[in-house]
Amino acid sequence: MKTPESNNMGVHAAKKNREMFAIKKSYSIENGYPSRRRSLVDDARFESLVVRQTKQSVLEEARQRCNDCSGADTPCDYCYSLTTQIGSDGEEVEDCSRSIESLHDGDADTDAQQQTELSDSDDEPAPLSDDDENDAGLTEEEVFLANAAAENKEAETAVQRAGLVLRLRESGGSLSRILKTVENLKGTVVQLESRPSKTPGCQLDILVTLDMARSSLLQLLRSLRQSGALAGVTLLSENKVDAKEAWFPRHARDLDNCNHLMTKYEPELDMNHPGFADKAYRERRKQIANIAFSYKYGDPIPHIDYNDDEISTWTSVFKTVVDLLPKHACAEYNRVFQLLQDEGIFREGAIPQLKDMSDFLQRHTGFTLRPAAGLLTARDFLASLAFRVFQSTQYVRHPTSPFHTPEPDCIHELLGHMPLLADPSFAQFSQEIGLASLGASDAEIEKLSTVYWFTVEFGLCKEGGVVKAYGAGLLSAYGELLHAVSDKPERRPFEPASTALQPYQDQEYQPIYYVAESFEDAKEKFRKWVAGMSRPYEVRFNPHTQCVEVLDSVAGLENLMSQLHLEMMHLQNAVNKIKAGF
Repeated sequence: MKTPESNNMGVHAAKKNREMFAIKKSYSIENGYPSRRRSLVDDARFESLVVRQTKQSVLEEARQRCNDCSGADTPCDYCYSLTTQIGSDGEEVEDCSRSIESLHDGDADTDAQQQTELSDSDDEPAPLSDDDENDAGLTEEEVFLANAAAENKEAETAVQRAGLVLRLRESGGSLSRILKTVENLKGTVVQLESRPSKTPGCQLDILVTLDMARSSLLQLLRSLRQSGALAGVTLLSENKVDAKEAWFPRHARDLDNCNHLMTKYEPELDMNHPGFADKAYRERRKQIANIAFSYKYGDPIPHIDYNDDEISTWTSVFKTVVDLLPKHACAEYNRVFQLLQDEGIFREGAIPQLKDMSDFLQRHTGFTLRPAAGLLTARDFLASLAFRVFQSTQYVRHPTSPFHTPEPDCIHELLGHMPLLADPSFAQFSQEIGLASLGASDAEIEKLSTVYWFTVEFGLCKEGGVVKAYGAGLLSAYGELLHAVSDKPERRPFEPASTALQPYQDQEYQPIYYVAESFEDAKEKFRKWVAGMSRPYEVRFNPHTQCVEVLDSVAGLENLMSQLHLEMMHLQNAVNKIKAGF
């Protein structure tokens, strides 16, 4: 019988193997990342490229092992069969090499559907062809399954629930022989459905859901794939966990795993960086980065003792912002900016500490800060927003370039992002972008990053018929701010579907900006657009548990309905009491 312990172990093993695609990646100039970039959009594009290259490498290695195994005396772990297999004539055979050769006859349409959707980038390698996907008959799901089985003996024998679609050429006794094989492998059929097949040359499509040890499931797949009675075999899922689903944090403590840097335009890497030849600055940056790397969930935010050069740089930028923002920034920004001045957090001669700013944000919108060592990957950064956590750098730009920074520094974060994160409407919009990113495909991460770029970083909004700035990249860089509010650039209404596809450039000022009617209007349009994304479930953040809840079960929906019912009761009681007062 399938126990909760074995089920959880199976899910854990599968997730662990998926994470090598979602987490264990290296982003650097040496790895091919274009230098002198500053936005999440390029980060997301490069992330897609590295994921595909990593995935191809893993799949090719597994397939090559099985190809090499076909002539070996001892088969590989994947090919090894403890029991006999179904032959094309219904008889039992034990020839490993014969089954490997026959595995090339896969279902091309199904394989094409199983490829991960990636962006159309000129630098991206061509997607896997059907021939590549059918090489050695190993689908991506089966490679994950085989890797998970190899973790240890317990993982190999753990009972898994899997769905298989079988395309039978003839009904006859083929199904009975398949069920007999499942029985011999000590599997249990949980569900069995059939329908007339729409595939030419096939009579029936069979959907069978079964519980079976992971190693036995691999044997069953090989047995079925070499059978001439079947025109195709598709592994749908393992424990309802899609092998191609990107890992994402479920609890705020999981953000400890979301600290992967885009090491592209760093002072020690790029000779064009203002601090490239400044050894003292480079050492200072490294010290502050190490503090961020050491930070863990629940730790107090570390205090940084800023030196005179850093404070002087902050003061220069702060004075410029104070002069320009009353006229060009949106009302929400100016309101919070004044609050920060009143509390003494924003002032000349002192760089705000992240802890003070985090406490301020938490009181107003529930957002908190955690230190980041540098520019994070797009997926990591957006995922943090889902938990109302903003990952902020603590280092300061080089003093020779006070009014421009090639990468986000704490001046950009503090003056550009923090005031609006204390505004309830804008904070909600930022969190919804983060929630939409959880479990999204690489292509969708690119689109979300582009929307983030043209809104949170470089967004404009209308205010009494006048265009105002709310993007952090504008509010912390006076040159582009003046350009954005001038008559030089083109302005378009914010529509997420078109904004997400807009090409951008980051070497000069933006030629195109998107103007929102209001934050509420932007949120409403964003919600409608996100509803059409490919993720087959919804997620919500529970602020009481600091967890992201995946709404993919009846129990989860019932719990949410109960909470909503309670909130509606409080709302109705409040309305009734207000009416009674009048």
